[in-house]
Amino acid sequence: MRIIQTLMIAFVSLLNLMPSLEAAAAERPNIVFMLADDQGWNGTSVAMHPTLSESKGKVIQTPNLEKLAAQGMRFSQGYSPAPVCSPTRISLQTGKSPAQLHWTKAAPPVEGMKLIEPKLIKSISENEKTIAELLKSVGYTTAHYGKWHISGGGPGAHGYDEHDGDTGNENAFKFQDPNPVDIFGMATRAKSFMTRAQQAGKPFFIQLSWNALHASENASKAALVKYEINMAGQNEKAIAVAAITEDLDRGVGAVLDAIDTLGLSNNTYVIYMSDNGAGGGDKKSGLRGGKGGVWEGGLRVPLMIRGPGIAANSWCHVPVVGYDLFPTFCRWGGVSKESIPPNVEGGDITELLAGKSNVTVERKFPGLVFHFPHYQSDEPQSSILIGSLKLVHLYESNTDQLFDLSKDWSERNDLSAKLPKETAELRQQLESYLKTVNAQLPQINPAYDSTAAPSRDAMRGKRGQTTKPKKNGNKP
Repeated sequence: MRIIQTLMIAFVSLLNLMPSLEAAAAERPNIVFMLADDQGWNGTSVAMHPTLSESKGKVIQTPNLEKLAAQGMRFSQGYSPAPVCSPTRISLQTGKSPAQLHWTKAAPPVEGMKLIEPKLIKSISENEKTIAELLKSVGYTTAHYGKWHISGGGPGAHGYDEHDGDTGNENAFKFQDPNPVDIFGMATRAKSFMTRAQQAGKPFFIQLSWNALHASENASKAALVKYEINMAGQNEKAIAVAAITEDLDRGVGAVLDAIDTLGLSNNTYVIYMSDNGAGGGDKKSGLRGGKGGVWEGGLRVPLMIRGPGIAANSWCHVPVVGYDLFPTFCRWGGVSKESIPPNVEGGDITELLAGKSNVTVERKFPGLVFHFPHYQSDEPQSSILIGSLKLVHLYESNTDQLFDLSKDWSERNDLSAKLPKETAELRQQLESYLKTVNAQLPQINPAYDSTAAPSRDAMRGKRGQTTKPKKNGNKP
């Protein structure tokens, strides 16, 4: 009898505890993470540096992103984990670098070159613990809309309650005006999800992986006409990109309006960034290089965050990388440190968001390493950034270049000859990191024939998708 009474008391206690657990979950902040595709550092009308005019577009108009930036913090040195899309996407899901994940490129390998590119794991493993799975474990409801592009059974197999399936670039080409590349369809689904989560009293995590700027030719007719006038004389591609960018901004605005309408603004973090730098590079940004390279133009991207405790119209000049968001989201959601996989490389940036600019982001390894052992915009390369010094190692020529980004953010003045000690130290740290994470490296091609090798122009033609892709969702 006493055993039964004890069990009854325990059961009643549990029932009494459940409302308090639900209340605690409801108090946790919501997280809306928006990821653009191929949007360079200056790809919006938001300045990404307070004193560099090149850090924003001169013609493109993105008033909703301007509003978001004014309400929160901008990062002048926000970096994507990779200079191409799918490696960034798997990195964001796992908190690990593409080097550790052995997925460092999206496009097919370039063959016939002096070096052989590594083979890649082009599917997220079921053994990876994603940010959605961790947030679900503490009571969040989760959704992923738009481009997934990392296979593995799609978002539903990796912690997302609602999603658009195992999608890739092909998804973008299906949607035209009045819903270019499904921008407004995604915004509508996000609003519906937020409404239902609010009614259920559950905190939510939504990742909106916008298809734009892909299929820019599908931009709304009104935006195309506007930029054909405003950019008269420029090429059709540039005009289409500007138009789809404005369409994307309207989609961002629809999501922000939904958050406000539902009364969720005070308890919702909104994050906006891009998966890599501008496709093909953008000399107007002042940054060197573009998509497919570890120069600043391929890695430095728009990054802005608003939410509870973040000062309006504030700046952070400390370098941060996309996979820092993983532990940051965990901190916001109340995921214990013990629950975070030990090989997560990102560092919690909540103190930076609180305005503490003198803090050090605690990561598993010092500095930031970007590993691209492939041919795309140039020869295979890796870089390491510690403090303001950045070293770029070129594998084919086995050479190093060193830059002080605090004085030379456009990477024009190679200091390797003037600072041999610093160059050697950074090279050693780069090699140590790559060895520690078991990164794959390019290998000598024993069958290399310089007379039969692809031209550099032909190689660079592989750097991004410019025509309608086939149904394989993992094509670039």
